[in-house]
Amino acid sequence: MAEFTNNPTRHDPYRNFKFRLKWDGRYVAGISKASVLKRTTEVVRFRVGGDPSSSRKSPGRTEFEAITLERGVTHDQDFEQWANKVWNYGSGLGAETSLKDFRKDVVVLEVYNEAGQLAIAYNVYRCWVSEFQALPELDANANAVAIQTIKLENEGWERDYSVTEPSEPSFTEP
Repeated sequence: MAEFTNNPTRHDPYRNFKFRLKWDGRYVAGISKASVLKRTTEVVRFRVGGDPSSSRKSPGRTEFEAITLERGVTHDQDFEQWANKVWNYGSGLGAETSLKDFRKDVVVLEVYNEAGQLAIAYNVYRCWVSEFQALPELDANANAVAIQTIKLENEGWERDYSVTEPSEPSFTEP
């Protein structure tokens, strides 16, 4: 059975380093790392009187794990401006949170193949920033990039099935 419909000779899964993130209809600059998309459904165990000494199982509440995004520190203010909508220092009593727009309804996570073609996309719903790290630990003896981090709580995600497997290009010899 072919793992790829349009490209039956492809055997390798997609790489984890070709991705982009979009919110408010535009790509966010410099995302270097995104944590997993993970959901967990609780198991509800029950037993009916008269059944043998074993339990039955049903699905319970589903939880969606927060998504952590990392990028190098730049002058782009997207992370900080969104984080400030949840809690803005010095804004006054009762005005710390922007209830109107602290959530973003659709955050799109896109995965690309090696040729740079869009291969898979997920829509993430009702996101808001629960953690924001403006700067990492600074160390004059280190040789590293300064990383900024946000943690996005969300209330669900789904694959965008309108994004289909691209026909991968091939190179022919002259």
